[in-house]
Amino acid sequence: MKETPLQKSDFVREQIKDKPKNRKRLLVRLLTSVLCGAAFSLAACIVVLIMLPYIQKRLAPEQEAPDTQGSEAPAEPAGTQEPSETEETQKVIEVEREMTIEDYQRLQNELYAIGTKANKSIVSITSVVSGTDWFDNSYEQEGLGSGAVIGETDTAYLILTERKVIGDASRISVTFTDDAVAPASLVRYDGNTGVAVLSVEKADLEETTRRTVSVIEMGSSGSVHKGTIVIALGSPLGTNYSILTGNITATSNEISTWDCNYSVFTTDIAAYKNGSGILINVAGELVGVVMQDYSASSANTLTAVAVSELKPVIELLFADKDIPYVGLHVSTVTERIAAAYDLPKGVYIKEVAMDSPAMSAGLQSGDVIVEVDGTKAVTDSEYRDAVRKLIPGEEYEIVVMRQGSGGYKSVCCTVEPGVRH
Repeated sequence: MKETPLQKSDFVREQIKDKPKNRKRLLVRLLTSVLCGAAFSLAACIVVLIMLPYIQKRLAPEQEAPDTQGSEAPAEPAGTQEPSETEETQKVIEVEREMTIEDYQRLQNELYAIGTKANKSIVSITSVVSGTDWFDNSYEQEGLGSGAVIGETDTAYLILTERKVIGDASRISVTFTDDAVAPASLVRYDGNTGVAVLSVEKADLEETTRRTVSVIEMGSSGSVHKGTIVIALGSPLGTNYSILTGNITATSNEISTWDCNYSVFTTDIAAYKNGSGILINVAGELVGVVMQDYSASSANTLTAVAVSELKPVIELLFADKDIPYVGLHVSTVTERIAAAYDLPKGVYIKEVAMDSPAMSAGLQSGDVIVEVDGTKAVTDSEYRDAVRKLIPGEEYEIVVMRQGSGGYKSVCCTVEPGVRH
């Protein structure tokens, strides 16, 4: 069939048109995307805010540590800055750290410095004993020991030592730290304890020597306890001007001499049987007098008598007075002992010395002293103090409780104290 012109024209003009866009739908999609993005951002912020404290806590130590090399924080006003926990921890660590060899050496150096200063009070004593041998030949024998300058007058130095150091010397000389030598004389000695006092005239010494001499200070023996650091001076090992350091190992030991009981310090310091000298504390004060004869141990360690208990004896010797002697070994009757042995409270007489003033007065072992010259005495220290006030050669009354068939009865004895040589 033959096409008509109209039909051909209509076919050629036909066009395919795009689907029309829906603007409203596009706007809805865009708004939905924006809202979803905002929701996700809000959720992320909430999560970060929740996790932030935990993250800071984990990162805080790492951030604070390097701060020491950075810029310094501004200083707070004095008196308002409190130490942080880190500083307190560091201080504790510094205190508790173990001592090194260098620390120990520094401590030893400080102790030796104390001893060196106190050595200005130490003197070397030389005693000369004259005699004759079996063949009538004359000889002289020297003895060596040490002493301490513990007092002075306007004209003389007073030196404390032991009686055994000088013995029965016919001549005594003293050497000071600058090697100056001067003659010495015996002032007094106590035949009971063996303590002696020497005197050196200042006129026999040069001015330079007098400037170097130092009088040692008396300390309190009551401050000495087990473990106390002490320094031994003198010649505890037989060598003059020694400086030995150590510790107190016991303070409970006691020696019983005639009319007196004394506290004894034992140490871990090596000592010679015939050694002499003094014991000082870390303040450089005299706390003990070396007296090896009173050692209760077989070990060769230093023993010293408490200076506080010897002080009344030393003061009497300084005053050139005799030490009164009665002749009793005593001990205190405590409440426990009194109850256990049915004894009256007082001072129990353990032993009476032969040919002593106590024996002449009729005092007996087993008596219990309750009064000395009108003064109550129920402990050994009260008895000791009361006896020291007596004057040799005068008569005094001592009241004791003596056991008889009907129990203990009061007995009054008249005693005339003497002097023990």
